[in-house]
Amino acid sequence: MDPDQHADRDALTTPVQFLPGVGPQRGALLQRLGLRLAQDLLFFFPRDYQDLSELCAIADLAEGRAVSVLGTVDEIKPTAGRWGRSRLTVTIQEDGNTLRGVWYNQSFLRKKFHPGQHVLFAGEPKQTGAHWEMTHPQIQFLAEGELPTAGDILPVYSLTEGIKQHQMRRIVKSVVDATTAAVEEVLPATYREAHNLWPIHRALEQIHQPNDHHSLQRARRRFIYQELLVMQLALARRRWLLTHEHSAPPLPTSTEIDSRIQRLFPFSLTADQRLAIEDVCQDMARSIPMNRLLQGDVGSGKTVIAEYAMLLAVAHGHQAVLMAPTEVLARQHWRTLSSDLQNSKVRMALLTGTLSAAQRRENLAALEQGDVDLVIGTQAVLQDTVRFSRLGLVVIDEQHRFGVNQRAALRQSGMDPHYLVMTATPIPRTVAMTLYGDLEVSTLKTLPPGRQPVHTQLANSNQRDQWWSFFCEQLRTGRQGFVVVPRVEETDEEIASVEATFEQLANGPLEAFRLGLIHGRLSSEEKDATMRAFSAGQLQVLIATSVIEVGINVPNATVMTIENGDRFGLAQLHQLRGRVRRGKHPGYVCVFVPDDASVVDARLEAFANSTNGFELAEKDFQLRGPGNLFGAAQHGMPPLRIADLQRDHELVEEARRDARNLIATDPELQDDELIRLRRMVGRRYGRVLKLGDVA
Repeated sequence: MDPDQHADRDALTTPVQFLPGVGPQRGALLQRLGLRLAQDLLFFFPRDYQDLSELCAIADLAEGRAVSVLGTVDEIKPTAGRWGRSRLTVTIQEDGNTLRGVWYNQSFLRKKFHPGQHVLFAGEPKQTGAHWEMTHPQIQFLAEGELPTAGDILPVYSLTEGIKQHQMRRIVKSVVDATTAAVEEVLPATYREAHNLWPIHRALEQIHQPNDHHSLQRARRRFIYQELLVMQLALARRRWLLTHEHSAPPLPTSTEIDSRIQRLFPFSLTADQRLAIEDVCQDMARSIPMNRLLQGDVGSGKTVIAEYAMLLAVAHGHQAVLMAPTEVLARQHWRTLSSDLQNSKVRMALLTGTLSAAQRRENLAALEQGDVDLVIGTQAVLQDTVRFSRLGLVVIDEQHRFGVNQRAALRQSGMDPHYLVMTATPIPRTVAMTLYGDLEVSTLKTLPPGRQPVHTQLANSNQRDQWWSFFCEQLRTGRQGFVVVPRVEETDEEIASVEATFEQLANGPLEAFRLGLIHGRLSSEEKDATMRAFSAGQLQVLIATSVIEVGINVPNATVMTIENGDRFGLAQLHQLRGRVRRGKHPGYVCVFVPDDASVVDARLEAFANSTNGFELAEKDFQLRGPGNLFGAAQHGMPPLRIADLQRDHELVEEARRDARNLIATDPELQDDELIRLRRMVGRRYGRVLKLGDVA
């Protein structure tokens, strides 16, 4: 390596406190932003930009809008402050109106100005008393009669207390100027040319100091694409490893097995369910572990697919486990499967955190000895003390509640199980290609025959009496209902709590009916007893928090009241509504919104106007964006730095295609031109996605 190049590389790892104009105190502030080395500043991309290309008259200035102002220097006033701090104020005038430019500790600028000089100030004006001011504006000196060039596009960085925007700009600019040439290029020249991507050095300069809008867009495209490509390469590599370096027991179906399983279902399968079962059967017949995501709208019958897959494993003498995120949902699955399999020889066990020590020991011993075929449980299944005899299939319900690492936690030494993960929250396409990019996808869109529509309305307090009258009428005809509130306890007089709501309804509109109460702070035994009573019809109304959001299956429930609907997310509201669309009677949902809401929340309008979960998922994605989809706490994936799944959906598709093509031709990225890209994939995703030697 060239010694000078080596020296440049060393500059990238210079601690920030040793950079020009930083020092220990400012260095500590930069570390609050995660900026420890010079290279961190290089890739600390602006969160926004100020476009100063717009020329504005002083008389038309407005706060919060960055502009360029052309004027003549009227007054130059240097001022010495305390502790050696200096201030330079330069006033320019245009058509009798004035604007002050103010600089602190930059007294050297005094020599650059003189009265009558033509100058352009660019920045964000602020009104101070009767005067307009710009702090540290950009300057362009002009000869008499000379027209200004287009104004700058200034980067806007995230800050922490103690660092101002102009200081951050100066620090980043010095690093960009001094170290950009030392950055390694990870994309081969031929690849960049084929994909119309700028070299990294040019892209770094222009993303921090763009010449114009076109240059800015080219620079941003380079880094957005690169970030998405690295992620998609990691997912494609993981997918390749799962299909080439892991073995699972082949569990093929047959006419006899299929007939035996389907006899247990007291209904006909939908076309979507049959297709999903075909997908599952094809996967499980191979010695490659199945890794399939089953997504379906509320009430579309996903549990049937899971049950079929588990019974297919049992038919071959293997064990299956169904893991749910909450004990309420686990026990719901337990009751459903116990009912369906009551006349079969399938041996079942429940494994949750609230079992007694004796029950737990008994179930664990039976599991390890092979005396249990199906296990239904919560995260308690993931504990080290849980040992299977011949685990053939893992089903994970409500996959979005579990992280990437948990998905693989049940892999034990020897043969790997097949994996089926399910979600009742339809996933926008770009999210499915990222969070679940290592999985095959089956989708259930049609509902089982006989399901009735759900009618949804938004209401305020003026419509309460009318709604409760209808609610009671439904109960008198033999139906059941839910009342959902956002909180367990009263913390705000404007937000309903489950306990206060129970008291109000028991002594008010619903005093003639049998009410139950369920929320997350009750013990598992209390929640289970309440759910059993509601399922059996002993309770007519269940007053609950969102703990009933998933898995509660009571076909006789047809009415639901949702208090403070603005406190729930769109996907959550749709899940809640799913509790009253499971039977042969029409469902009715009333969402109460604040009386003073001048404009109804766009989420609530979308919810009231559509019962299609896939439409609502895309709408929610448009309204909220991806949020922290890759937060380590939830999924284990590192956050995206510059790409946005919603805005950049076309680049997501492009990067996915390109990544799959690269891995198909070079699974380990061993080509000499791809070594640096391989290292980047390993550094960012190797540990999270267990990419083996790529890391």
